Amino acid sequence: MTTVDHKKVGVLYLLFGGIFFLMAGLQALIIRTQLMTPENDFVSAGLYNELITMHGTNMLFLAAMPLFFGLMNYVMPLQIGARDLAFPFLNGLGVWLFIFGGLLMNSSWFFGGAPDAGWTNYAPLSVQSPGHGINFYVLGLQLAGAGTIMTGINFIATIVLMRGPGMTYMRMPLFTWTTLVTSILILFAFPAFTIALFLMQFDRMFDSAFFDIALGGNSVIWQHLFWIMGHPEVYILVLPAFGIFSEVIPTFSKKRLFGYTAMVFATFLIAFLGFMVWAHHMFTVGLGPVANALFAIGTMAIAVPTGIKIFNWLLTMWGGSIKITTPMLYALGFIPSFTIGGMTGVMLGSTVADYQFHDTYFVVAHFHYVIIGGSVFGILAAVHYWWPLMFNRMLSEKLGKLEFWLFFSGFHLTFFIQHFLGLMGMPRRYWVFLENQELDLGNLISTLGSYLMGLAVIVLLINVVTSYFKGPAPRDPWDGRSLEWSVPNPTPYYNFKYTPLTRGLDPLWIEKMEGDGKIKPAEPLHDIHMPHGSILPFLISLGFTIASFGFIYQLDGPHGRILIYIGMAFAIGCMIVRSLKDDYGYNIPKEELEKEDD
Repeated sequence: MTTVDHKKVGVLYLLFGGIFFLMAGLQALIIRTQLMTPENDFVSAGLYNELITMHGTNMLFLAAMPLFFGLMNYVMPLQIGARDLAFPFLNGLGVWLFIFGGLLMNSSWFFGGAPDAGWTNYAPLSVQSPGHGINFYVLGLQLAGAGTIMTGINFIATIVLMRGPGMTYMRMPLFTWTTLVTSILILFAFPAFTIALFLMQFDRMFDSAFFDIALGGNSVIWQHLFWIMGHPEVYILVLPAFGIFSEVIPTFSKKRLFGYTAMVFATFLIAFLGFMVWAHHMFTVGLGPVANALFAIGTMAIAVPTGIKIFNWLLTMWGGSIKITTPMLYALGFIPSFTIGGMTGVMLGSTVADYQFHDTYFVVAHFHYVIIGGSVFGILAAVHYWWPLMFNRMLSEKLGKLEFWLFFSGFHLTFFIQHFLGLMGMPRRYWVFLENQELDLGNLISTLGSYLMGLAVIVLLINVVTSYFKGPAPRDPWDGRSLEWSVPNPTPYYNFKYTPLTRGLDPLWIEKMEGDGKIKPAEPLHDIHMPHGSILPFLISLGFTIASFGFIYQLDGPHGRILIYIGMAFAIGCMIVRSLKDDYGYNIPKEELEKEDD
């Protein structure tokens, strides 16, 4: 609760991101069970709306993104030779805001009902939705989003200012590059969503009329503000996976990454174009042919830098000495899966065709091919790849490969058939479908596939638990290429005893080929400066969470307003304490470091 160590903060992100991932997966299984047979009544229509809303919101904002943040937090400073992030206190605040925001939103199940307007929360439905569910959505994502923006700023500052000696920009590992570009996307995308959530909060809690057409508002403005964040959000979720595969494929092909410079520029081009295409989610709104045409062209243009990446990964493997491990299996499974997702994305980018595809299961299939085939495959590859670094244990390769084949086959069974369900006219977000519409078999196959994916996650959990009964992992078990594999196992809290010297791209591999396999020190041993831990990030987040409950219930009577005053006073008081306290951290004397073995 008091840590500001980037490694422990990373583990907190992974822990709570994993919990929300399991919750969202359980919600998905209930959704698929409801759609297993025609005219099913496994869950009620109202509960179904809550389930699809919470499944999407949990998966995107509280599972996939925080899991990537956990990996970035842990690995990125090690990859650039840094001892911590630029702002350790802010890092602690970011993770607790995410945790409290996620818990706040999911607590809505116990306080009269969860949000029920879909993960996109479209107005005017969300403004008119009765109860407090949408209020929990708004305040929960406000808290989590504030933590996300802080973390993005922190990553940018760390990569720009804290790279070790010799670690030039064009020597950075691709995972560090994608962390930087993802953080830039967060910095520009999330403020628009923050504004949208504030406007929604005013409409629902203070009787304003930003999205109320009858009072001069405009409900389509919500769609613009949402998708200005929502489409870059797809790249916030996919680019880190690209970085992970750019680490995994060279390691297990025993070759340096093909076309490194092209990969870096393709990453930036994807991010740049990602901001140009948000209205392709709105082709049927009525923006007009000129706007639709421009956004269609922008959408198809993104296929070019993505194609560059696909070909470079294939050419990295070409002629390499390939070793098939669990992370490599996920990398190999990712390439065709994500390519299908990109191909259907180009189909949806065609304005004319989109009038047919829009709001059908074709879109659901496309979206899951991109997010699961890209992001989730990337997360699972990274968990297996960096687990020995993070937890000093090796995950079982046998169980890992069983998990991959269950997940891979279950994923394609679940979502490939949904393309055809969509083309046959099955709308998304519908609670039931009727008999004799030729949708029965497709939905049954899709549901059985989802159960296979659930089974794969159970195998992963068994693998994680059983790994703790094994001995410590060997140092650098995969014969890695970058700096994170040069640190002792377990990693000391100060990361590097000596400041590491980077002599080129893949610095550890260079030392293995040309030296003794150890990273050269850039300077003599000296005292190491480290930050103090602090309980204040936890307390500030707690204060804002109490105030959020107050905002949610402030229309119900004075108790809501009392909670607002208590929570805000407590949070601001903690912030004042922080600002008045000069905390310069502490030094680890070099004599203490000399006693420790390498």
